[in-house]
Amino acid sequence: MKKEAVELVRGSGNVFRDFGYPDADIQQAKAILAAKIVGVLDKQDISVRKAHDLTGFAAADFSRVRKANLDRFTLDRLIAMLVKLNQDVEVRIEVKPRRQRHLVPA
Repeated sequence: MKKEAVELVRGSGNVFRDFGYPDADIQQAKAILAAKIVGVLDKQDISVRKAHDLTGFAAADFSRVRKANLDRFTLDRLIAMLVKLNQDVEVRIEVKPRRQRHLVPA
């Protein structure tokens, strides 16, 4: 088997930014919140139907979150889902001037 050279690239910490999404920070925040929702459902062994019964959010919404199909969700809706799942959510926002970010080889 022939070995191919592998180029390592150090990411920015936000895969959506690395792939050029214009709303990378929002996508990253949604992904983090969705992962927390899935974690709660898994840890407490809650099905999407039971999640609907507990929260009033549609079972289909929880299915979409599980599949990382987050286009229909706003940040506040994902936070509301966590709150209804009896989770405290703390949001911290930091605003600073944007600096040019470049991917550099590792």
